Amino acid sequence: MRTEFHQQLRALNADLARMCELAGEAVQRATLGLLTVDLEAAERVLTELEVLAALRRDVDRSALALLARQAPVASDLRAVVAAVHIASDADRMGGLAAHIARIVRRRHPDPVLPNDVVGQFSEMGSLAVDLAEDAASVIIDGDPVRASRIRDDDEAMNDMHRKLFVAVMSPQWTHGVPAAIDLVLLGRFYERFADHAVAIAARVLFRSTGDTTRDLGQ
Repeated sequence: MRTEFHQQLRALNADLARMCELAGEAVQRATLGLLTVDLEAAERVLTELEVLAALRRDVDRSALALLARQAPVASDLRAVVAAVHIASDADRMGGLAAHIARIVRRRHPDPVLPNDVVGQFSEMGSLAVDLAEDAASVIIDGDPVRASRIRDDDEAMNDMHRKLFVAVMSPQWTHGVPAAIDLVLLGRFYERFADHAVAIAARVLFRSTGDTTRDLGQ
């Protein structure tokens, strides 16, 4: 019975990792659309996220089945509960990529980004992809070092978001209010994407230790 449970749990974790990978692919494609004014890339984000949504439904069903059939306790129960929360975080990461894509679609054929912030958003997009990939790996291997790296990357994303906000609020801002609103929203979407990756890493540590208070950097 326990062997079957752990086989099913490994399959569940593989689905969770795939959800993170799909979220990473979505934010990468959304960033491409943002940087290059590529409407097709933005539209693909919106159409292909159904795969992520379907995986979320599969994970929820699998987790409920494990709870009903196997009646797990202690660390096994934590693993199943964590899986449900991780699926929610990964799904929200995909949703944030969709928000980015919708701004690209709404502004097309005009570019969303003024030239002087293109480099910053390129960096934020790359960091978001790295975070999603690291989250996928942490789900599988539970590596605390990689989990701590997610925290470091999240702090870097927060720094970029703060700098963006300062630039938009500066008296030297010359690109108007609509552009400022778009950039503040976009920065927030990338920041929240990173926050969900951190939440996934924290849930993996909870899965292993049962500790809900430990900081990833500790």
